[in-house]
Amino acid sequence: MSKHVLMVVTNASEMKEGHATGIWLSEFGEAYVAFQKEGYTITVASPNGGLSPIDARSLEDEVPADIQATAPLLENTLDLESISDFSAFDAIFMPGGHGTMFDLPHSDALNHALRTLFEAGKTVAAVCHGPAGLVSATLTDGTPLVAGKTIATFTDEEERATGLDIYMPFLLETRLRELGANIIVADNFTENFQVDGNLVTGQNPQSTVAVANAVIKTLN
Repeated sequence: MSKHVLMVVTNASEMKEGHATGIWLSEFGEAYVAFQKEGYTITVASPNGGLSPIDARSLEDEVPADIQATAPLLENTLDLESISDFSAFDAIFMPGGHGTMFDLPHSDALNHALRTLFEAGKTVAAVCHGPAGLVSATLTDGTPLVAGKTIATFTDEEERATGLDIYMPFLLETRLRELGANIIVADNFTENFQVDGNLVTGQNPQSTVAVANAVIKTLN
């Protein structure tokens, strides 16, 4: 039977002080294309459903045609709250973009999805700012999902390099360390992915393909 992957994307279109943001298209598109090639069933959902805005910065360099072709999938995403049975999914994947920092940590439905899949031994994956979705995720016993786990995430140094750190509600690397995560850091904007059991994470946009391939390895 085909594997079923839940891709959870942001609805947030603004950072602090009204600066535009959204999802980083390559982080969604590269993973979507990789899963599609495996024949997986893919559901794209978000905390509120509807539009997942694309961060214009992610369109500044040349975007491959197959990645551009995934953009319409972000125009009318499924509302996470409408999914009654997360156990039907084999994996959950959270791409980044600064928008994730503003809504994924506050989604009760996402927290429920992450707990359900993780505790069932299914694959939980995120890349770049996608691990913002792990910030509020707790296990049934109340402990943070990331506590004691080895992960990669967009680093504080990378955030400062973008100049957008002052518009963030918190620094992602710092917050995840506070929750007990063991974070492996690579040089800015170089590939870095980590696999700890059924938890797969990546540091930045350059790590998306490696994370997607690691997810595929856990499912095949």
